[in-house]
Amino acid sequence: MNKIRKGDNVVVLTGKDKGKRGAVVLRVDDEHVVVDGVNRVKKHSRPNPMKGLPGGIIEKEMPIHVSNVGLFNPATQKADRVGFKQLDDGRKVRVFKSNGEVVDA
Repeated sequence: MNKIRKGDNVVVLTGKDKGKRGAVVLRVDDEHVVVDGVNRVKKHSRPNPMKGLPGGIIEKEMPIHVSNVGLFNPATQKADRVGFKQLDDGRKVRVFKSNGEVVDA
């Protein structure tokens, strides 16, 4: 079970985009996520008439390591660490470490 999932609101903790907030768009692998509007780079692309792709400079989001993002806690309005807890009915849920609230209801 992953601590950060697709669709989660996260805050960037370190790097050039520190403090920015965005939603997780994609999980690249176990350790990397793509966050909307974060870690944008300019990529030069060559035109490909066979595929109908124009050339030029494209701006795109690159993956960021999960250790550099924290899940946004709406109660405290800050980034928070995530833990796991077993409920009485046997379900395993994510909880915020600071106040113990369940992340996904």
